[in-house]
Amino acid sequence: MAESPGVLYICATPIGNLEDVSIRLLKTLRQVDLIACEDTRHTLKLLNRYKIRKPLTSYHQHSRLAKEDYILKQLQAGQQVALVSDAGMPAISDPGADLVQRALQAGIKVEAIPGPSAVITALALSGLDTQSFIFLGFLPAKSSQRREILSSLSEQPRTMIFYEAPHRLLKTLAAMEEVLGEERLIAVARELTKTYEEIKRGTIGEVSKHFQQHEPRGEFTIVVEGKSTVAPTATIEEIADEVQALIAQGMDKKEAFKKKALEYGIRKSEIYKYYVEYYG
Repeated sequence: MAESPGVLYICATPIGNLEDVSIRLLKTLRQVDLIACEDTRHTLKLLNRYKIRKPLTSYHQHSRLAKEDYILKQLQAGQQVALVSDAGMPAISDPGADLVQRALQAGIKVEAIPGPSAVITALALSGLDTQSFIFLGFLPAKSSQRREILSSLSEQPRTMIFYEAPHRLLKTLAAMEEVLGEERLIAVARELTKTYEEIKRGTIGEVSKHFQQHEPRGEFTIVVEGKSTVAPTATIEEIADEVQALIAQGMDKKEAFKKKALEYGIRKSEIYKYYVEYYG
């Protein structure tokens, strides 16, 4: 009689703080026969923290072709396998997606153990629209391809989320400023849930200037405002009047422009042009 196929568990692990684990995750890691991980040294930190001892096998971009056959063989022999990445949910902008597809094609049960996600955490912290969004992973390293993709997204109405490495952050922000405009709102999240977590919010120009003055370190998640499709409910002259009223009440001029630009879904420069004309 043939053995019943095992189960592949897609396990979300902490994106920084090792206390961001669920009881279900710990239970799953303790019960499986094998853990397939992006970096065995990184995963061992989590396992040692919770006194879990299980066989590990490395599964990442460079080893996946050789390891997928091995992992599938274990699953077909009735083994239970946990798939983890270094942080967050495997298979999201991650080579684990290939293993999931092959397991499903082989008739193996795949089960998700949900948990931390840099995408959702950054979106929730961004202060931007969360009703509709699109995750785009890493932009291309080549500048021409990066600008091409950003150009295709310039009219995208949904909030956009990207991953980025520290050594490419400034180039990516510069490309966004060039293609999307310096006044598009953005939130850049660094080292989420870790000791030095930082969220910089503002226009692309403002945030880009910040990281020009402060060396980018750690892993980044970038949340970008979508293109507004809502027509202003007031004339530009009326909006300029509202800006002047806020300034008269004591609000900083820069903050007043930003507040009304966000409220009406238009660029600060449009308001500023009319404000200068009417108020000098």
